[in-house]
Amino acid sequence: MRKGGNAYRKLKILSDITGAARPGVLTALMEATGAGKTTLLDVLAGRKTIGYIEGEIRVNGYPKVQETFVRISGYCEQNDVHSPQITVKESLIFSAWLRLPACIDSKTKTEFVQEVIETIELGGVKDALVGTPGLRGLSTEQRKRLTIAVELVANPSIIFMDEPTTGLAARAAAIVMRAVKNVADTGRTIVCTIHQPTNDIFESFDEVKNPFLRLELFGPLYFLAIMKKLKKRTLYSLLMLS
Repeated sequence: MRKGGNAYRKLKILSDITGAARPGVLTALMEATGAGKTTLLDVLAGRKTIGYIEGEIRVNGYPKVQETFVRISGYCEQNDVHSPQITVKESLIFSAWLRLPACIDSKTKTEFVQEVIETIELGGVKDALVGTPGLRGLSTEQRKRLTIAVELVANPSIIFMDEPTTGLAARAAAIVMRAVKNVADTGRTIVCTIHQPTNDIFESFDEVKNPFLRLELFGPLYFLAIMKKLKKRTLYSLLMLS
């Protein structure tokens, strides 16, 4: 909000946004830095607690209930924060034991952690220490994939990712996006923001929809939907906004 005279007036950032993110589809929000991609992502994920939000978000056709939604969704931050003193596998085990239901036995949790390691292609570094960025341990690209894996071991139906390729070289970005597509192949709904993707990343998309989102202040925000064939006939969540 901005103060005009003695009263505050609303400053509209996003308007007339509608669309859907489907299971097995890698959905990307793409625009320049500062255009509002992360704002929209945070609104969809229910992470915005200030300001005014109007409209409706539905999950599988029903109005979104945030208390329930947080249990079926994950969020990968742009900044990768991990404990440097433990290994990759220990990081995933720690997340799984904290976030998976207590009714799931240890054997099942361990097997699921191993499945996530294979999906995100972390097998080669699973016993490596995470380390400190810029000093030792995992590379930036490996840390990004670990961030995705830490969310995936919670077994969410919907995963939000804030610019997963930012700060990565072309080859590293391609490796991360391959891991993201592997997650989409499991039938989960993936919504991520993308900034300046390379041609190789664009060419890896199976289907690109026409842009239909607009920003009130900053121009068009493009919506890309990449349809994936499901490896498993698993029903995950359909996210819709209007």
